[in-house]
Amino acid sequence: MKKTILTVFSLAIYTISFCQELPQTLSLQEAIDFALENNRTVKNAQRDVEAAKQQKWETIASGLPQISASIDYNHWLKQQVSLIPAEFFGGNPGEFAEVAFGTKKTMNATATLNQKIFDGSYLVGLQSAKVFLEISKNAKEKTDLEVRKAVIDAYGNVLLAEESVKIFERNINVLQKNLNETTKIYENGLGEEESVEQLQITLSGLKSNLANTERLKTLAYKMLNITLGIEIDSNIKLTDNLNSLTSQNIVISLLEADENIEQTIDYKIAANDKVSKELLLKLEKSKALPTLNAFINGGYAGNNNNFKFLQSNQKWFGSSLLGISMNIPIFSSGMRTAATQRAKINLEKAKDDLTETEQKLKLQIANAKSEYKFAIEDYQNKKENLNLAERIEKKNEIKFFEGISSSFDLRQAQTQLYTAQQELLQAMLDVINKKAALETVLNEIPKN
Repeated sequence: MKKTILTVFSLAIYTISFCQELPQTLSLQEAIDFALENNRTVKNAQRDVEAAKQQKWETIASGLPQISASIDYNHWLKQQVSLIPAEFFGGNPGEFAEVAFGTKKTMNATATLNQKIFDGSYLVGLQSAKVFLEISKNAKEKTDLEVRKAVIDAYGNVLLAEESVKIFERNINVLQKNLNETTKIYENGLGEEESVEQLQITLSGLKSNLANTERLKTLAYKMLNITLGIEIDSNIKLTDNLNSLTSQNIVISLLEADENIEQTIDYKIAANDKVSKELLLKLEKSKALPTLNAFINGGYAGNNNNFKFLQSNQKWFGSSLLGISMNIPIFSSGMRTAATQRAKINLEKAKDDLTETEQKLKLQIANAKSEYKFAIEDYQNKKENLNLAERIEKKNEIKFFEGISSSFDLRQAQTQLYTAQQELLQAMLDVINKKAALETVLNEIPKN
């Protein structure tokens, strides 16, 4: 019972501390910073870096002195018998005496120190461990970039859904008012039933879109929570809005940013792959070199017919040995040659992959700049279109209630306005997302 209470108490403390760490409000930058600390993929990438550091030391330690010890206890259930010429003991020539050598019980304790003196593969391994750590760090950097972009996308989708809900609600209120007025006019015999029906169709469509958008908003929040690395149903409030973020993300100077290909993360990863293939080639070549190792050991052995090894009168006999061994590869039936040639082929592939990556990155950067520029231009265009659509809708509304235009003309103007509203929201989101995509491919993240 006491153990159960302690367990529950510990879980409560953990829950409270987690709730305290979870922010209730988040700006976009705060969301990015939070995700880079708490996103599960980011945390695993950091663990990979830590594991690579341990592997590096593991490789280094394999060439340092290694000490091992062993204790062996042996008990002969039936001792081995040797045959010795009987004449050694005064017996008849040609006969043999049966003799059991040694005691029934033996115990040996030995300690051995081993040290590499020369091993080509070890030297290559040291270089490889350093490169592997660099690869892990680059993977972590790429993960950070991808998570940052994912947070921006998810945050923007939430804002888009929220703005869409507000617009739909506002449009529904306005349209409901128009419908009420039109219904009264029709009931007084001053209008047509078709006008009421046209507005009812439009209103029904708006309500359906609102319900769907509210569901999408819920899903958008869940996706953002997953990206942040928190529970999927956590409640958070976003402090930025779509309009201000769009203005902040219009940075024309980014379109003129230098294309420093070698600083992009994909180029670094491809370059590391090439270096790793060079080291693999060196490793295969090193296998043709001799290896030299040294060792020294010391031990004690005890013998007795009974288990008295722990008594003070037990005699122990010491021994020690120093040795050096050299292993010289001479002939492998072409196996080492084939392995070396295979490593050379893989290196040539890595070189071509690096060149291919460089060319693709140039194309990706050019494409990302083009898409970002278009997003800015499209945003300006959609903003002007919305202003025009609002004026057209307002004019048609006035004409409709003055009896100059038909309900069909009003519905067409309203539909055009609603489309322009959604297109502007999407254009705003595109500005934010395309800027993030360009920053990701350029590996130019604003410092905060």
